[in-house]
Amino acid sequence: MDIFDRIRQSTGGPIGQYRNKVEGYYSFPKLEGELGPHMKFNGSDVLCWSLNNYLGLANDPEIRKADSEGAERWGLAYPMGARMMTGHTKLHERLEKELAEFEHKEAAFLFNFGYQGIVSAIDSLVTRHDVIVYDAEIHACLIDGKRLHMGKSFSYKHNDIVSCEQKLKLATKLAEEQDGGVLLITEGVYGMTGALGILDQIAALKKKYKFRILIDDAHGFGVMGPNGRGTSEHFGVMDDIDIYIGAYAKSMAIIGGFIATDKDVIDYLKYNMRSQLYAKSLPMAIVEGCLKRLEIIRSAKGDELRKKLWTVTRRLQDGFRNMGFDIGPAQACVTPVHIKGGVEQATLMARDLRENYKIFCSIVIYPVIPAGMVIFRIIPTAAHSIEDVDYTLNAFKEIREKLQNGEYDNKPIPDLVIK
Repeated sequence: MDIFDRIRQSTGGPIGQYRNKVEGYYSFPKLEGELGPHMKFNGSDVLCWSLNNYLGLANDPEIRKADSEGAERWGLAYPMGARMMTGHTKLHERLEKELAEFEHKEAAFLFNFGYQGIVSAIDSLVTRHDVIVYDAEIHACLIDGKRLHMGKSFSYKHNDIVSCEQKLKLATKLAEEQDGGVLLITEGVYGMTGALGILDQIAALKKKYKFRILIDDAHGFGVMGPNGRGTSEHFGVMDDIDIYIGAYAKSMAIIGGFIATDKDVIDYLKYNMRSQLYAKSLPMAIVEGCLKRLEIIRSAKGDELRKKLWTVTRRLQDGFRNMGFDIGPAQACVTPVHIKGGVEQATLMARDLRENYKIFCSIVIYPVIPAGMVIFRIIPTAAHSIEDVDYTLNAFKEIREKLQNGEYDNKPIPDLVIK
C-alpha cells in the first residue's frame, strides 16, 4: 500500500482521531497577547493556566531587555554552524561553566533543544552491553532515548522503590554477565502529575548496587530546592545524582537545555551526541538570555520569585484538596485536576471553563497520560495573583456541581466556532 494512502485511511492515532472536532480550540489553540496569566483566546480575554513560565520570566522587564539587546547585538544566526565546526564561542563556554557550578558538577554541555538532547544523551551513554532501568512514567523524550538502546531495559512501577530494587537486581546480574553497566533513568518532577521522583530512596540503593542515576529535571530546575538547583537539592542528594539534565523552557522561559556530569563524561558526550553534533549551535542571543536568567535564578530576586510561586501553588493546591478535588500526589507546581468521566465530558467542561468562566487550562488524555485518565493541567506561576487563584477555585467549584448534576452527560461535542 502507498504510504500516503495508509495515512489517509488511518484514524489519526490516539489523539489525532479527535482532530476534526478539536483542532484550533482544544488542540493547537492560539493564545495571543503578552505572555502571562492574562491573555486572549478565541476573541476573549482569559485567565491562562497553561504556560510553563514558572518564575514569570517570560515578560520580566530585565529579561525582555536582555533578549532584545542580545538580538540587536548578534542577530539570530550567530554563531553559524554546529558547535564542533563553527558554532563554538566563549559565551557558550561561560554558560556551561556557570550551569555546572550551579549544579555542583564538574562540567556541562548545552542542548539546542532539550528533547533531542536527552534522546542523544541516552543513546550515547549506553552500549548494547549496558542495561537501563527506568520509571514506567518517564517523559516521552526519555522513552525515545531508551528506544534507541540496543540492549536490555527494565521498567519499574512508578515511584515504587520495591519494584525499582527488584529491577535493579535483575539489571545488575545481567550487566555483570555482559560486562556492562546499569543506568537508572527517572525524573525530578513528573510534568503531568506534579509528583516528585523518589530520588532520595533511589540514591540510597547505591549502597547496595552499582549503577548510575540520570534525572530529567525539566520541571525542577530553577524552582525546586532552597536555591533553585532542582529536585536533587530539594532531597539533599545532589552528589548522588550522576547525570543532571535541566531544561530552559520551564523556569527560564526560553528554548534549550543542558546536561551536567563528570568532565570526562561531558568530553565524551559532546563528540557523540548526534542531535547536537550535527545540528546548529544555540544562537548567541539565546545564550546571553540564558545567562541573564541564570543570574536572576541565583539572586535575591530569584528567591522572591520562588517564594511567590510557592505561595500561589500552595493556595491553589490546598484549595482544590479542601473542596474534595483529586489532584493526586502533586508536590511540585504542576497541578492536575482529575476528572471522573470520559473525554466527552471533560471536553464540554473545558469549553464551559473557556467560554463562560474565561479560564484557559489544558485538557490532557492518553497517550500523554495513562489510558483511562483525564486531567485538567494547571500550571501556577509567580506571575499569577491570589485573586487569580481564588477566582479559579470558585469556577471549578461550580463546574464540579454541574458535573455532579449531569449537565455534561450524554451531550455531543458542539461544532467549534474559531474566531
